[in-house]
Amino acid sequence: MSTKHAEKIRVFSLGGVGEIGKNMYVVEIDDDIFVIDAGIMFPEGEMLGIDMVIPDISYLVERQERIKGIFLTHGHEEHIGAIAYVLRKINVPVYATKLTLALVEEKLKEHGVTVRAQLNEVHSDSVVTFEKVKMTFFRTIHSIPDSIGISIHTSQGAIVYTGDFKFDQTPYGINRVDLGKMAQIGDQGVLCLLSDSTNAEKPGYTGSDAIVAQEIADVVYDAPGRVIVACYASNITRIQQVLNAAKKHKRKVAIAGRSMHKVMDIALRLGYLQIPDKLVIPINDIHQYEDKELVILTTGGHGEPMGVLARMAKQAHKQVNIKEGDTVIIAASPMPGNELTVSRTIDALYRAGANVIYRQRNVHVSGHGSQEELKLMLNLMKPKYFIPVHGEYRMQKAHAKLAKAVGIAEDQTFLIDKGDVIEFRNGQARYGGKVPCGNILIDGLGIGDVGNIVLRDRRLLSQDGILIVVVTLSKEAKKIIAGPEIISRGFVYVRGSETLLDEATKIVTDIVNKCMQDYIIEWSSLKSNIREALNQYLFEKTKRKPMILPIIMEI
Repeated sequence: MSTKHAEKIRVFSLGGVGEIGKNMYVVEIDDDIFVIDAGIMFPEGEMLGIDMVIPDISYLVERQERIKGIFLTHGHEEHIGAIAYVLRKINVPVYATKLTLALVEEKLKEHGVTVRAQLNEVHSDSVVTFEKVKMTFFRTIHSIPDSIGISIHTSQGAIVYTGDFKFDQTPYGINRVDLGKMAQIGDQGVLCLLSDSTNAEKPGYTGSDAIVAQEIADVVYDAPGRVIVACYASNITRIQQVLNAAKKHKRKVAIAGRSMHKVMDIALRLGYLQIPDKLVIPINDIHQYEDKELVILTTGGHGEPMGVLARMAKQAHKQVNIKEGDTVIIAASPMPGNELTVSRTIDALYRAGANVIYRQRNVHVSGHGSQEELKLMLNLMKPKYFIPVHGEYRMQKAHAKLAKAVGIAEDQTFLIDKGDVIEFRNGQARYGGKVPCGNILIDGLGIGDVGNIVLRDRRLLSQDGILIVVVTLSKEAKKIIAGPEIISRGFVYVRGSETLLDEATKIVTDIVNKCMQDYIIEWSSLKSNIREALNQYLFEKTKRKPMILPIIMEI
């Protein structure tokens, strides 16, 4: 098939650049829109109370009749986690490999998405044809099976997105990489490459999963008591290695974590996971076995590795709590920004008496390629233009340096931020403005109802607390009927600060009386006066700025 001539190509990111997670990339070819991935990001430290973050897709919602499909590279949360939220807004076809599609179906069911999603299965040899482009796919190796890269073939050349990848020369299980196909795509001509930058700062090669399998087996063999393994729920390769090690050393495996159960059930049903008979036991039955006969696999609520483990360390888990003699394997690397939580959890595990196996042994390797593998991808694809994606800015910058080292000119590498458009006409690239982008915060069932103002209030409350002032007035009599009553939460201990609060009460009384005498009976003016006076007084006395909330009632 020869593709029709594409006048204008636009490439931009709605998430996944300048951050880890929330991957969503958009390729516009004249009037057609192709969306690649729809991921979530786990909240950063200052996002108090937020469960997850998804991309702002208002640009896509306004143009949904032009969207030809959403193409997913693999089944990790940072690539498919937002799909249920997206499909609620835009009902368009979804294309993904078998395992990824099964995980998407489970996610849609979990979120109660009632629209009839158009789910289409593809594989590495599939070709999806549209009027002006054809889409082809190539296998990559990552920490979840069925990972692919995507190539959009246009009349100006191919737009290639690698997805997450590494080049493992001794891959574990059925994972294989399409090196020949990558080279072929490069020979045919790549206009622009979008490549994973996660490990762009790490020299050399990422370790092989074959080494990890042996290390986990050795730890299980040496452990005197229970072995508790924490990993990402979607890291099916790691789960298989733990199952094999348990079988080899005649231990039973119990699963702690709902998301781990779901992923394992799907992977088993589709043949991506092999579980020997009678190996897995219910978590409630672990007391029927000796400690040296048990391996416990655990993960967190969103599939992250530390959630359940932290509760076990604090002796707050229903079925399993850490005790003296346990061996804990943390077979995962922390998400950037989550290092402090991981460090505290490891400290709590040691306090509870566990032997923690973390970075001192090769019980985990990254699923992302390091510098030499990123160079290999660049050399295979030979792109005319290069856009480093999927990483924080420093990672994108490091990837840009690697591109320069392999011969891609600096002016042909674009370090983009979310919303930055790179436009291609007649095979030439230039910056093409900006599209609306941003974060949508998910808090419980609320989608986007928590914004910067709410987060600012939460931050203030967490820093200096709140002071509530309650006054009951009579407008007719122009006097205070009840109060002022001052309630403090998170500001000062009331019994130790009677003098401070008594003086604050007197200040409020004086302000209210003066306002009533001056006929200032607008509640907004009265509240503003109370806030200003109390702010000044409390800061002078305590050097703190609590949130002050006046409540005025009228009878």
